[in-house]
Amino acid sequence: MKASSQLMVQAVFGVSRTRFWTCLLVATPLLSACGTTSRMEPYKQSNVVISEGEQVVVLARKHHANHETEGDFVECISDALARSNNDIAVHSSTEFENLMYPWFEPSTAPLDTADLTELLDKPGVLEQVQDTGVRFVVWLDGSTDRTSSGGGITCAAGVGGAGCMGLAWWEDDARYDATVWDIQELSSAGTIHADVKGRSVMPAIIVPLPFIARPRAKACRGLTEQLVEFLTTPDGYGSGPDLG
Repeated sequence: MKASSQLMVQAVFGVSRTRFWTCLLVATPLLSACGTTSRMEPYKQSNVVISEGEQVVVLARKHHANHETEGDFVECISDALARSNNDIAVHSSTEFENLMYPWFEPSTAPLDTADLTELLDKPGVLEQVQDTGVRFVVWLDGSTDRTSSGGGITCAAGVGGAGCMGLAWWEDDARYDATVWDIQELSSAGTIHADVKGRSVMPAIIVPLPFIARPRAKACRGLTEQLVEFLTTPDGYGSGPDLG
């Protein structure tokens, strides 16, 4: 089987046996480096916790035109919080924005607690928020970006068959901040910073074999775990778990 695979590669690409094994040797350390590394940095400024009858809503920061937090990442955090075993009531992000229109549109959404205080001083706004049952607003700021990539894969067909050869790799960095605002106290309860880096590798020896890292999915899981602890732990909240 090994011999026939090498013969097919040579037939398609005209490469030598030495080059075939060189490709394997180059791919091996890259494959071992495939995966994710994570850093979670929580900081809680108060002892407040979510109580029965109170809700939390997760919203995306929209004042960064080029790095707006992805909508599906907001949904991922919201859904994961709602599925947690800590009875955390999660308000629909879309419904909250629609009910609070236009106060949380990109041009009018508050950027800090001072702006929030000013917004809630407007006639009827505080009453609208109270009607939703929302006590905590989680602002998500950040994005997942491709930071580097390299290599390449060539595919061709010949008399001996068809196949691909080469090696491609890329790295993604998922960096997010989750800032928790206490609507009742009109203050920031704290922030959780997540930085998850992932390296994906796709070696191709006859057939491309993708080894895909998913740093954004891991950032969602990590931030959700931290937010659950953040919202339910009154004190003694330390550094987040190592997710590497």
